[in-house]
Amino acid sequence: MTTAAEAGAPWLVVGLGNPGPEYAGNRHNVGFMVADLLAERIGGRFKRAGKAQAQVVEGRIGPPGPASRRVVLAKPMSYMNLSGGPVTALRDFYKVPTAHVVAVHDELDIDYGVLRLKLGGGDNGHNGLKSMTKAMGAEYHRVRFGIGRPPGRMQVADFVLKDFGSAERKELAYFVDRAADAVECLVTEGLERAQSAYNT
Repeated sequence: MTTAAEAGAPWLVVGLGNPGPEYAGNRHNVGFMVADLLAERIGGRFKRAGKAQAQVVEGRIGPPGPASRRVVLAKPMSYMNLSGGPVTALRDFYKVPTAHVVAVHDELDIDYGVLRLKLGGGDNGHNGLKSMTKAMGAEYHRVRFGIGRPPGRMQVADFVLKDFGSAERKELAYFVDRAADAVECLVTEGLERAQSAYNT
């Protein structure tokens, strides 16, 4: 049951990734890519968030009027496996209920470009989710962006820290755009509506 206070509370949308230009095109950084596109859509630029080890953009998502939602877009600058600290600091600073936190992240067990949205659950070995769950519990939303499994005997760590391949890059902009649409739908229309529209 959502309380009136929760209904009017802002949303915190966290793109997970690693800071620095050497990681920018990595599969592990697709959360940053989605956050960057959402920031572009609301006409904002990321800036350092006070004492929190993160960059943020504040704005509104959705159509003008009562249907729009206050949102804080965030990119932790702490490296993936330490994401929980900055995210929890931002959640507390902006007074965001944990159920209004959305993590956008890469997902190995889903085919490339496929999306799955859910609330709560395990971390499936994802270090960013592991850190967030340890810091604030598991009851936050996830927008899982499929990157598929590594080919042959390539190690998972090597795979996620490599850039998308040339064939993947041809469709990457489309898939990132669709993931940003899914985040907007989740925030403005709720999880069930977003799942029925985007869980392919």
